[in-house]
Amino acid sequence: MPAEAQLTGYSDPRELALATEGVLGRRILAYLLDIVVVFLLMSVLWVLIALFGVITFGFGWMLFALLPLTAIAYNAITIASEGQGTLGMRAAGLRVVDAVDGGRPSMLAAAVHALLFYVAVSTFLLWAIDVVIGLARVDRRLGHDILSGLLLVRSR
Repeated sequence: MPAEAQLTGYSDPRELALATEGVLGRRILAYLLDIVVVFLLMSVLWVLIALFGVITFGFGWMLFALLPLTAIAYNAITIASEGQGTLGMRAAGLRVVDAVDGGRPSMLAAAVHALLFYVAVSTFLLWAIDVVIGLARVDRRLGHDILSGLLLVRSR
């Protein structure tokens, strides 16, 4: 039995292949949906921070510096939740599991996963390497999945 099957909590390599079949295409759909969700969240937060800044005579506007963390927080909270995925992942029929035991990811692992994803997406070369790794692997784990110890599988 390959080591990949043992690490992911799947006893049979065919079961692992079935669980990860079509995951890369679904991830693209999930990402596009999550872009919309994150945009809406950031828009609401922008308005709230602007109003808070007016109330605090400009002092609250310093919170605008934290606005880019919205996407990482959104990913970390939703991936570590009971649903084990962002709203886009759930809509695309995906869930995130711990690569070692197949259980629910921790908040820290989900936050690291999100941070590494957004770092990779921000640079074309890192993103390309991330995707090539996923295309080369049987379990379709991207580079940031491997580094954070997570695995995306189809929902059962």
